[in-house]
Amino acid sequence: MSLYGMMRTGASGMNAQASRLGTVADNIANSNTTGYKKASAEFSSLILPSGNGSYNSGGVTTDVRYAVSQQGALEFTSSGTDLALDGDGFFIVTDASGIPYLTRAGSFVPNGDGNLVNSAGYMLMGYDYTAGVPTPVVNGFDGLSAINVGQGNLSATPSTSGVFAANLDESVAAADPLHLPSLNGINGATEYTSKSSLVVYDNLGGEVLLDFYYTKTAANDWEVSVYNRADAAPNTSFPYANAALATTTLQFDPTTGRLDGGSMTDISLTVPGGAALTVDLSDMSQLSYNFTVRSANVNGNSPSPIVGVEISKDGTLYAQYEDGKLEPLFRVALANVQSPDQLRPLAGNVYAQGVDSGVITTGFAGSGSFGSIVSGALESSNVDIAEELTNMIASQRSYTANSKVFQTGSDLMDVLVNLKR
Repeated sequence: MSLYGMMRTGASGMNAQASRLGTVADNIANSNTTGYKKASAEFSSLILPSGNGSYNSGGVTTDVRYAVSQQGALEFTSSGTDLALDGDGFFIVTDASGIPYLTRAGSFVPNGDGNLVNSAGYMLMGYDYTAGVPTPVVNGFDGLSAINVGQGNLSATPSTSGVFAANLDESVAAADPLHLPSLNGINGATEYTSKSSLVVYDNLGGEVLLDFYYTKTAANDWEVSVYNRADAAPNTSFPYANAALATTTLQFDPTTGRLDGGSMTDISLTVPGGAALTVDLSDMSQLSYNFTVRSANVNGNSPSPIVGVEISKDGTLYAQYEDGKLEPLFRVALANVQSPDQLRPLAGNVYAQGVDSGVITTGFAGSGSFGSIVSGALESSNVDIAEELTNMIASQRSYTANSKVFQTGSDLMDVLVNLKR
């Protein structure tokens, strides 16, 4: 039995070295594959029980492992949809049938439908902004959709909210209550302290210019009235063809110059031909200084085609419109497991959950243990060619040595058989 065992041990060694050579071949072939993680063959001895003065040779078993948790170097490209992960995590992708997988291969480009797909044809998944700022489903893939960068040629959004912050000069005199802007010139000349204008957008993306009048009515009290510029009288503004779109009163604390607790903090109106608009005025101040606008911002936009996309390091994908505005469309979702090296590799450089990998959790880049997303870069393979060639030579020598063991056992069997002659 020992001679047969010797031959079996030699064959076991050759099989083990063949497996190692197979991993070396795969690694060298994929040394330039984006996001590829090198494979290695780990050996474990197999001991058979011996007794009665005889030795039963065992063999060697092989376990192939993948260095999934070892990050490759980042290589920068000229494409903004090329994505790399700097740190832990995986992109979530799906195949044509909608089955989700994990990958580090981020060479994404739009397909014919505008969906971002990598070189293996897997679609990148994320959460859209349709229902507002997205939140991840940490224990599943629910709520994910294919990230699409070709959502229509034109996009117009009506204005619904805005912020205006300015300083109102406390030192000016109060206006005549019979000539306030809110009266729209019914008593003749109109008196106001300061004026500004804001551009907003109606339902079709048309620009609507709103005139804001700020008028001191008493100590620490100010009236704010808003009119549609299209209704203004030629050269004089007042009287406007229609009444004020909205009027409110601001009350300031005389000791701090900020709005007091009982004051209105915003003004609401309906944009002509548009939606309900609320402008936040909570950061207004009243100090002994000239009227000064600190910030003014209103959402909405006129019709404009998408000319490109930008992806931030937290995974938010913005549509860049021809007019220069950026609008968030999607946020790239990431996934991770407790033992990435135990994930099950599949064709196309993707991974599925393994028996020992742990459960999949999802989240966003930059949160928790997830790394950041680098746009315009790709993660190269973590294969070291010099190391693989060294392993190849070592495996070749070991394979040859094991073949000699097998050959010696075969020769000894011939001697044993020939004893009969």
